[in-house]
Amino acid sequence: MPYSVSPIGFVRSCFKEKFAIPRQPQLAPAARGVLELIAPFDNGEAVQGLEQVSHVWLLFLFHQALEDKPRLKVRPPRLGGNQSVGVFSTRATHRPNGIGQSVVKLDKVEPGKLWLSGIDLLDGTPVLDIKPYVPYADSLPDAYNRIADSTPALISVTWQDDALIQANSHSQRLTEPLVELIEQCLAQDPRPAYQKPAPERRYGARFWDVDVHWHYPQPGSICVLDVLLAD
Repeated sequence: MPYSVSPIGFVRSCFKEKFAIPRQPQLAPAARGVLELIAPFDNGEAVQGLEQVSHVWLLFLFHQALEDKPRLKVRPPRLGGNQSVGVFSTRATHRPNGIGQSVVKLDKVEPGKLWLSGIDLLDGTPVLDIKPYVPYADSLPDAYNRIADSTPALISVTWQDDALIQANSHSQRLTEPLVELIEQCLAQDPRPAYQKPAPERRYGARFWDVDVHWHYPQPGSICVLDVLLAD
């Protein structure tokens, strides 16, 4: 029997495109956003008590990766993007019902709005439900995952002088930790694992309302080239 679900709200996020979003929540603490609830959940009653909670689980839709035909196997980035495993052994975005989940930090609660950080959600993501994180039940000291058994290795991030000046200027304008956000996201190397670009190849992504461009001057390092207001 088919079932239907409806969003309870939508995320206004620092991530304006999929590329360079961290592959798991909490990997970029400077990644911030606001969950804007819609009626009838926007009058304050639905979030009463959440001020006593530090983190929440969000159940959401991968709204830009919905597929008509289910995939039985996927190629997760953690395995280099060229090894297939069963879809249910990964958190890949290609899911049977397009449902994702993330545990995020709850910074502030307002009627109709939740202010979040440590997010890995694209701007405009539809949220289906919110559940409080319960440390004694959700943190299991004897748990393991042999596919993803440790935090991904980071690569070094450097800046051209002008790019850092630009980033600091936009950070003050946005009142957001933009420099930290860029460094935390790029240090995880958003490229597909199988790509080996030439040093002159430029990459780009949009954070908030600025376009960030970078290249890989040598293996294992990134240099940020410019941080410009988006067109």
